[in-house]
Amino acid sequence: MADVLCSEQFGSGAARGCRAAPDGSLQWEAWGRSWWGFSGAFTAKPGGRDGGGGVAPGTATPPLSRLLAVFLPQGFPDSVSPDYLPYQLWDSVQAFASSLSGSLATHAVLLGIGVGDAKASVSAATATWLVKDSTGMLGRIIFAWWMGSKMDCNAKQWRLFADVLNDIAMFLEIMAPILPFCFTITVCISNLAKCLVGVAGGATRAALTMHQARRNNMADVSAKDGSQETLVNLAGLLVSLLMLPLVSDSPSLSLGCFFFLTALHIYANYRAVRALVIETLNEQRLWLVLRHFLQQGEVLGPTSANRMEPLWTGFWSSVSLSLGAPLHCVMSSVSELQQLLEGHREPYLLRWDQSRNQVQVVLSQMAGPEAILKAATHGLVLGALRGDGPLPGELEELRNRVRAGPEKESWIVVRETHQVLDKLFPKFLKGLQDAGWSTEKHQLEVDEWRATWLLCPEKKVL
Repeated sequence: MADVLCSEQFGSGAARGCRAAPDGSLQWEAWGRSWWGFSGAFTAKPGGRDGGGGVAPGTATPPLSRLLAVFLPQGFPDSVSPDYLPYQLWDSVQAFASSLSGSLATHAVLLGIGVGDAKASVSAATATWLVKDSTGMLGRIIFAWWMGSKMDCNAKQWRLFADVLNDIAMFLEIMAPILPFCFTITVCISNLAKCLVGVAGGATRAALTMHQARRNNMADVSAKDGSQETLVNLAGLLVSLLMLPLVSDSPSLSLGCFFFLTALHIYANYRAVRALVIETLNEQRLWLVLRHFLQQGEVLGPTSANRMEPLWTGFWSSVSLSLGAPLHCVMSSVSELQQLLEGHREPYLLRWDQSRNQVQVVLSQMAGPEAILKAATHGLVLGALRGDGPLPGELEELRNRVRAGPEKESWIVVRETHQVLDKLFPKFLKGLQDAGWSTEKHQLEVDEWRATWLLCPEKKVL
């Protein structure tokens, strides 16, 4: 048998070899054939770390490969995160359920404004529709201003919030015709909720697309996600055409179908969000990893921490952490500034209010991602002093002092935790990097306030 001269492969698919033909030309193997000399070297890789199935040119028929290429990002599965496939599958299920529920809700709204009723006024229906839309537009602007900066930090929770709120909005639309005396108010509230869903859903979709795109291919991942959603909505539309004539004459049956689809929608959303493994740290994931590190001496990996991250309740740690606080809110006198600077060597200042278990962090202009991560770790360590569970020796001593000493010693505890963090944080940071966490960036909620201050002469500036 002639030796293989070279080989080629498409993306992460199986490779094919090339041999020299008797006439001197190159003879390529057909896709899907195995050749003994390279049976181990060119095995198709599984779809991501979790073994999800990818479709390679050597393992699928050409028509199927071309069909999948329409709906999957180029280079799949290597061009996306390992959690892409399970997330997208469950996301498709929830989109299908939402499409069917939306058909029932739209049918109810059209019935309520008088479609099919000869006595209905066109002008009244138009006015209702305009009031409904204007209410939603105003709500969209206000909600984006109020909560827009928080959605990157907690994309999973906001994604679930958006979908649950969407179900509530559709339920109001279905109930609106049953309550004709407050129909306009009901549909306005429903449309307002849907506009909030649009803001939260769009913002979190962008954040998750950034997480899933691994080859600077955000546009491709986003476009293919849109294609998948369009296909699912098309399927939902076809099923709705069959479903509506069967349930439209029976309000109880229509409501029963809606509750079933809503339950499926929420469950699929939960499974989709739970499938995500985000390698950047927000406050919840940092608290989970830090608490395990302080108690067990090891750093949780992204998979374990994401599995433990709360999605419904208990979003926050016990301490109230405020990063990027304004300097004028943290201190009001020279003596307070001197207390905070004592023992200080980092580009942040930290004040701890024990009575409210609140930590305010003033960031320097020089504070980068690593300094902000250390400041957040410092604040969470202070919160751990007020909690339960084992701590390393020096921190356990500080906890005993906190529980026994007066509150006015808070700045002394902060100064001593600076010394503990100097030893603890480098080990913790290396553990994060070794476990697979991305420490060059984070998803901590940081305000825009920055400050400058003069350190004591003997202190060096970082």
